[in-house]
Amino acid sequence: MPFMVDKYAPYKTIFKKHEGILRAAEAIRLGVPEHIVYEMVEKGELVREARGIYRLTESEMPSNPDLVQVSLLVPKGVICLISALYFYELTTQIPHSIYVALPQNVARPRVNYPPLEVFWVTNSLHSVGVDVHVLDGVKVKIYNREKTVADCFKFRNRVGEDVALEALKDYIRQPKLDVHKLLEYAKINRVEKLMIPYLKSLL
Repeated sequence: MPFMVDKYAPYKTIFKKHEGILRAAEAIRLGVPEHIVYEMVEKGELVREARGIYRLTESEMPSNPDLVQVSLLVPKGVICLISALYFYELTTQIPHSIYVALPQNVARPRVNYPPLEVFWVTNSLHSVGVDVHVLDGVKVKIYNREKTVADCFKFRNRVGEDVALEALKDYIRQPKLDVHKLLEYAKINRVEKLMIPYLKSLL
């Protein structure tokens, strides 16, 4: 029986170098012809995870698929508020949308799934307190714990004051507390006077 050459091997290698998951545009830029992407889907070599995102069938399923997808589909977005709280285990709320912050001059992303809850903020606020977490090999931008808690007070009318208070209480219970850092972000968000009485009652 003649040795069968896997015609898709070079393209699989490109995907493997990126943890098995890529946006179609990025895959094409890296050397995977557009028709090959669709052909690999038809042959079962790739799985369409979401609009414009493809994963090698042989690779492991992402453990944080929604955050990974949003990071790939909305590169300027930063995971925030309830989604960030959930990531840091600072809430009992289960987000039914991915909460994402965008600079004011960026249009609403055309993403059907996962559903998005978009918050537009000034460019200066958007870039403050961003941590980069590598999830399933993909860099995902998420506001740090202190910025997230302060943001919940800033956007308390949208997320609920009870959510903000719960986040603060859970933050106080977690190790590696940094009250100075928390107050720094509260001051940036102009909610310092609002937060301090709650903080004093919890410490």
